[in-house]
Amino acid sequence: MRQVFLDTETTGLDPSQGHRIIEIAAVEFINRQSTNKKYHSYINPEREIDAAAEEVHGLSLEFLQDKPLFQDIAKDFLNFIQGAELIIHNAPFDVGFINAELGRLGLSKLEDNEVHITDSLQFAKDLRPGQRNSLDALCRAYDIDNAERTLHGALLDAQLLGEVFIAMTRGQEAISMDFVEENSTLTKKDIDFFKLKVIKATTSELQAHESYLQRIQLTD
Repeated sequence: MRQVFLDTETTGLDPSQGHRIIEIAAVEFINRQSTNKKYHSYINPEREIDAAAEEVHGLSLEFLQDKPLFQDIAKDFLNFIQGAELIIHNAPFDVGFINAELGRLGLSKLEDNEVHITDSLQFAKDLRPGQRNSLDALCRAYDIDNAERTLHGALLDAQLLGEVFIAMTRGQEAISMDFVEENSTLTKKDIDFFKLKVIKATTSELQAHESYLQRIQLTD
């Protein structure tokens, strides 16, 4: 199972107003383990950067002047993420910017490439309703060291997101390992995890589980 954690930094908040990507990063995990393979590039946006955005990421137009244009890095970027589950915190934001850049080049949208997009922010909201689910908040909740995150940076944020998401989905590791062990003729490469059948618990099973949890609370 190949997962790629992605993050971008931009000149502003809205690609429809001409804002551009200025940094993009993606880090690879295979079978929930970091491979230390990554894609990272700063990008010359060919436009001014909003002051509020620069305060967040600290990237100036002067720093970016000699960096490649998005058209120069698009092919390598798409090759790196091809075939992966693409995990992005607040995916609509980053996907919107990436699609705007791809559209300028006459290329198909990100979701039309061979990727499966997962929004880790929505996943966190479903898992932790009513709680703060920013990347910093999740790092605190799952005891991930984010001391170096004094400014937003695409590469560091993608790496932190990988650690956070693996922590949030820790139970899935055992499920996938058990599946492979019980089907010893299969390898993980043979399994399409996006097409696994989800079997919901029956009403009686849910009631039995609730009774078990109540017994645990009484003995605590």
